[in-house]
Amino acid sequence: MRVGLLRTVGAATALYGLAITARPELLARPSGLVDASGATAEHTRVSLRPLAWRDLASGLAMVAAPEGAALRTATLVRIAADFGDALLLGATLPGRATRGKAAAVSVGWGALSVLGLLTTGGADDGAVRTTASGPRGGDRATA
Repeated sequence: MRVGLLRTVGAATALYGLAITARPELLARPSGLVDASGATAEHTRVSLRPLAWRDLASGLAMVAAPEGAALRTATLVRIAADFGDALLLGATLPGRATRGKAAAVSVGWGALSVLGLLTTGGADDGAVRTTASGPRGGDRATA
């Protein structure tokens, strides 16, 4: 597990969620959820805020979760949200190009989290390294 990458994805997700919670039009415009003048309807703003709050909460969980099972669980929740967004937004947003972009962005963020779970980081990634016979002896390093 690449803890540093997962924490970075979590922090970016949380900041994005905070921004969208405050200004839903930041998501509405690129998603094609605006009227002809570019304005975001109030019902759209209301509908996007819970999605943004979910991103804020799941991102903070990735940042704050202890390394190990808790961080894996927080990351799996984030991956499910990203791939769910790709599936749902990719199928329902107005305009084929908009749907494709939304799906690509969602899959990209989900893939970063998958990468963080499935790869091993270097010694400077925050992982505790021990050896086969304990923290000080032996000749085989394990993570």
